[in-house]
Amino acid sequence: MAGLTTPYWIEAQFMRRDGWDEAVYPFNLPVVRSLHSLKFHPRVTFIVGENGSGKSTLIEALAVAWGFNAEGGSKDHRFETHANHSVLHQFIRPIRDPKAYVHDGFFLRAESFFNVATYLEQTGGRRYDGKTFHEQSHGEAFFSLFENRLMGDGLYIMDEPEAALSPQRQLAFLAKLHQLVLARSQLIIATHSPIILGYPDAWIYQASEHGLERVEYEDTEHFTVTRGFLNRRQTFLDILLEEDEGPPPR
Repeated sequence: MAGLTTPYWIEAQFMRRDGWDEAVYPFNLPVVRSLHSLKFHPRVTFIVGENGSGKSTLIEALAVAWGFNAEGGSKDHRFETHANHSVLHQFIRPIRDPKAYVHDGFFLRAESFFNVATYLEQTGGRRYDGKTFHEQSHGEAFFSLFENRLMGDGLYIMDEPEAALSPQRQLAFLAKLHQLVLARSQLIIATHSPIILGYPDAWIYQASEHGLERVEYEDTEHFTVTRGFLNRRQTFLDILLEEDEGPPPR
């Protein structure tokens, strides 16, 4: 597969300096507590984990440490609707490729996409597909930005992009992701989607109560749970929907 052989962002080092307190958030998160270094694939790095595992806190901190706005956007986007991001980014030291110049970049997160879309419209941002973002559905607007704004030769960080996308659009997302890879891009993505996770030759870090560890695609909980349900749907439903044998409610 063509693409970058050396990542723009080689490694994130987590600096234990004044203010790092493992007794308080976000430093008490298992995904952060034992993390000293996080190395990135030259093309695609995934971060997965259960809700509450800290993966979104981590991906947000990585984005802000690289210079992106906490709510999303490119490096020149500066707006704030609700300041609730953690201070973790202050303790991250990015190790970059000194010979590479990153021409483009964007932090794309489904959770705060409405705020980004509003900011872009208020500042005279381009229309894609002939419509403003707020004239489209959430999923249409999100995919339109992803498809038209991300130009390649860049570093792109994404938080749960599948939240706005149907399964069919997630497949289209994979195709566009591959185009970006071939255009010398590096992507760091937090996701729950077994479809998006299926992109080949990527590194997958799984967050759990034990911290962060590299795993293979087939060993992620997302893959095993989804495959188990699809292969044994009725068995899963029988267990999940089994009626309580206790007395009926009064």
